[in-house]
Amino acid sequence: MMKRIFLAAIVATFAAGSALADDTCESKAVGKDGKALAGAAKASFLKKCKADACAPKAVGSDGKPLAGAAKNSFMKKCEVSA
Repeated sequence: MMKRIFLAAIVATFAAGSALADDTCESKAVGKDGKALAGAAKASFLKKCKADACAPKAVGSDGKPLAGAAKNSFMKKCEVSA
């Protein structure tokens, strides 16, 4: 019985986590007035949002932050997929 409860709790945790992960940069592109951004404002926001999302992931296999050309390359790849 305890195993079933534990398994249900784990499944619920992953389900909630994946539902919250749908909060993308596109869905966050809203102005102060609550209206969706458009044009240059939206493009600028999306670029910054994607860069902010990728920056913490720019870590080498040794655990140190990437720098220089390695970081630039990683950021370009990450921002395209984000």
